[in-house]
Amino acid sequence: MLDETDARLLAALQRDAHLTAQQLGEALNLSPSQAGRRRQRLEAEGYIHGYFARLDPVRLGLNVQGFVQVHLGTHGPDHSRSFAQLMATRAEIVSVWTMTGDADYLLRVYCEDLPSLNRLIHEVLLPHPAVSRVHSQIVMDQLKRDGPLPT
Repeated sequence: MLDETDARLLAALQRDAHLTAQQLGEALNLSPSQAGRRRQRLEAEGYIHGYFARLDPVRLGLNVQGFVQVHLGTHGPDHSRSFAQLMATRAEIVSVWTMTGDADYLLRVYCEDLPSLNRLIHEVLLPHPAVSRVHSQIVMDQLKRDGPLPT
């Protein structure tokens, strides 16, 4: 179970994963060693999966963000496995969700430009034997950035 201090520690780390044990201790009214032990426990218990840098896609030349709904025409373990393997090989596909409703999968993609997105759809996704159709939506603006999880 998480107590209030654990929740505050997780919230602080989501804002800035570089906080030292000293800084966490000051923010949480704990000694640095207590804050460090709590962080280690939350890591060991799986509340914290890792730390990473959030990069600016436009600075990296990834000017098109999109969401692609994938509809399968054929279902089964072999098709699902081969589709999952395909998803793992494509760097421009940054996340994949299985969905309820009309689409089987929802993909979040970052591409250099519209021709790159077109190639991804027509040369990678649609040729897969299980895929029957795709529906893409291009992000025009992101009003709220991916934020921290509520703690």
